[in-house]
Amino acid sequence: MSKVWFVTGSTRGLGRAIVEAALENGHRVVATARDPAGLRDLVDIHGKAILPVPLDVTDDGAAKAAVAAAVAAFGRLDIVVNNAGYGNIGSVEDTDLADFRQQIDTNLFGTIIVTKAAIPVLRAQRAGHIIQFSSVGGRIGAPGRAAYSAAKWGVEGFSEVLAREMALIGVAVTILEPGGFRTDFAGSSTTIREGRPEYDAVVGAAARMQRDFNGRQPGDPRRAAAAVLQLAAMDRPPLRLALGSDAFRALVEADRVRLEEVQRWRDLSTSTDFTSD
Repeated sequence: MSKVWFVTGSTRGLGRAIVEAALENGHRVVATARDPAGLRDLVDIHGKAILPVPLDVTDDGAAKAAVAAAVAAFGRLDIVVNNAGYGNIGSVEDTDLADFRQQIDTNLFGTIIVTKAAIPVLRAQRAGHIIQFSSVGGRIGAPGRAAYSAAKWGVEGFSEVLAREMALIGVAVTILEPGGFRTDFAGSSTTIREGRPEYDAVVGAAARMQRDFNGRQPGDPRRAAAAVLQLAAMDRPPLRLALGSDAFRALVEADRVRLEEVQRWRDLSTSTDFTSD
């Protein structure tokens, strides 16, 4: 059955792949981006099945207007994909506060703003699915990416709470946690600063890996888009889904280490309770 998709960050990367896959499978798509001119070729191919809409996800008014345009064009919303985001590389010390704020505004507040704009429509329908792009860096602190990880950890917490609320009105929430995909994310979308020699073992290493890894990531954006379409068709989708074998391995190992640490310090943790009288 044809559904109405609303996708942010649609002109490139995973967002573009999802838009293309949804259109190829007969869905209608509201494709948003700061500059939707990059979607003209898809309009030429798919005509009225795609509605390009300009959107800066950090602008509350623009998000509400984009959702209103979606409903005016297609009558409803079914799948909301919060994909827009970016992450720079640099040490905590050398990342200025303006950069921190901008990354958190886009990656975290952008997700919150678009989600809040869509909720009234989904609540009225008593149906829908919100798909939030986090990252492996939303579960594991990514060296050299403090601002990005802080934002994505925020997306994880926000979306976990959101899922419990949305379940009461028939709306599903899924958090996606991609590993490395061959998109522009590791290229021109990223500012890379190797920084001071004191932090080279983590920040410098991350910068070098980013440059060397670009174009050799294991993840295929078209296969990721196919997985997202499969997810959107599920009656009971998962709260979290890792995307990519690298993401799967990293998250399994991180959870194992985290659980071992919690258990190791159990006595100290539980020592803080009141003693029984």
